[in-house]
Amino acid sequence: MIVLGINYFFHDSSACLVVDGRIVAMLEEERFTRRKHTNEFPVQSIRGCLRLAGIAPGDIDHIAVSIQPTKDWLTKLAYGLGHVSQARPFVKHELWHAYLKQRTLQSWYRETYGNGNAGKARVQPPIHYVPHHAAHAAGSFLASPYDEAAILSLDGSGEWATAFMGVGRGVKVTRFQESYFPMSLGAFYEAATEFCGFKPNHDEGKTMGLAPFGDPTVFADEVRDLAWIEDDGKIKIDLSYFSYQFWGKMRCSERFHRVFGAPRHPDAPFADNHHNVAAAFQVRLEECALKLCRILRERTNARYLVLAGGVALNSVMNGRILRESGFDDIYVMPAAGDNGTAIGAALYVSHTLLGQARVAVHDDPYLGTAHDDRAVEALLQQCKLPYTRHADIAPVAAQLLADGNILGWLQGRMEIGPRALGNRSILANPAFPDMKGKINAEVKHREAYRPFAPSTPTESKDRFFDIKGDSPFMLKVCDVWSQMQSRIPAITHVDGSARLQTVDARINPLYHQLLTRFGEITDVPVLLNTSFNVQGEPIIESPEQAIRCFFSTGLDYLAMGSFLISKRAT
Repeated sequence: MIVLGINYFFHDSSACLVVDGRIVAMLEEERFTRRKHTNEFPVQSIRGCLRLAGIAPGDIDHIAVSIQPTKDWLTKLAYGLGHVSQARPFVKHELWHAYLKQRTLQSWYRETYGNGNAGKARVQPPIHYVPHHAAHAAGSFLASPYDEAAILSLDGSGEWATAFMGVGRGVKVTRFQESYFPMSLGAFYEAATEFCGFKPNHDEGKTMGLAPFGDPTVFADEVRDLAWIEDDGKIKIDLSYFSYQFWGKMRCSERFHRVFGAPRHPDAPFADNHHNVAAAFQVRLEECALKLCRILRERTNARYLVLAGGVALNSVMNGRILRESGFDDIYVMPAAGDNGTAIGAALYVSHTLLGQARVAVHDDPYLGTAHDDRAVEALLQQCKLPYTRHADIAPVAAQLLADGNILGWLQGRMEIGPRALGNRSILANPAFPDMKGKINAEVKHREAYRPFAPSTPTESKDRFFDIKGDSPFMLKVCDVWSQMQSRIPAITHVDGSARLQTVDARINPLYHQLLTRFGEITDVPVLLNTSFNVQGEPIIESPEQAIRCFFSTGLDYLAMGSFLISKRAT
């Protein structure tokens, strides 16, 4: 059974292939178009997935789309009629946008399966429209290692829902509670992101990184009254502070600005109120999420929790949930946002609708394209670049990193999700105190405060980090042991925390080998790991993109496959 999953309705367009219950390929359209968070129909991602799996369009049995456009239609219409003054943005967002998206999908379907273009004569695969939060929640549960788990999905909004609370058992997911637009923790946090001068629905990670520089108590009382959770799990928002509910250009109302001060222009310096708003909204998000988790824990008595939706990319929140919610462990898909709903929709169709047994755990994020040595060397020769070839690149790279060089690292299949996990990464030695500032200024070209994440072998994590369980997808923030903070200052945030990635030798043997060899040289098997891109661009996909980034930034060396490229004369 072959299921093609597609996400394209809102943002972070993507595609995946599930074959007999196993995820064999997943690609994000932004990596090819080079437009971050694109909502373009994922034509290149679909083609790439088919190519990776050796599958023709005519081999596909079912197509799963991670949206049900007609869901909650009467509710939306009633809401729109209740805000007649905002009819134009409502029609544009909820009617015209949906019409264009449906037309694009149908156009692709006709081009692919009409007039004998499917590759062989067969019945056209049916299209299943999976509700957005089912794709988030059920899909993440079905990818998790748990046979039974509580499930919490949080985002800005799906069709109309903004949150999903339930439990998963086997291949069945039961919903307890949903919250609906405009009662949204995702939109609540997006408003703070906009206020701090960032792009809402894209840059919430910047707000999370800014929060430790502020004092959450300054606006604690005000923010506590803006968002709260009722005892049944319903999200409540004081909408008088916001304008996102009217589909306007701004998410914050005049009342918001009267209470919290002037918003930051994207090019202006940060003022104290921006730091303090980020801090207060971060803490309030954590408090609300914790209450939701405790309600789930009490109702389900489950040992494990699955988190899904764009809000689940808030790794600080996830770390606190892990420590304080009472669950033994949590699972967050590496592509927890809308990109991962392509996987979620495909798994939902495969297991829940079609009844296939669960046969695999999604513990391997390396589902994208790969470029072999032959292709890499041909490109290097075409570009007339000097290079050296190494039978074992890991010890060579480890020594360069130990010496303080900044290394671009392209190896194996591309990881999915917004975090580089060791195959499309920029790597450096975290022992150098100035390394964070140097990479932000010379390589990433981004705000100086932005933190970097550490990678360490799974077996070494307890020596440096205070964390329960593993963190393979870099989606849990934990504390760095106080006695170790001075040894790895470049990845220790201002509050003593770090967004940790633990690396399993079974899943990524080359990256594990690099970390191990680096540890043998330095006695610190921890590397600074950030995504291979510059600010505003998607993570690189190809050797061509890696070379372009290498020569336009302050990277010292580039390791692609077995090849090492340097800017220094040899």
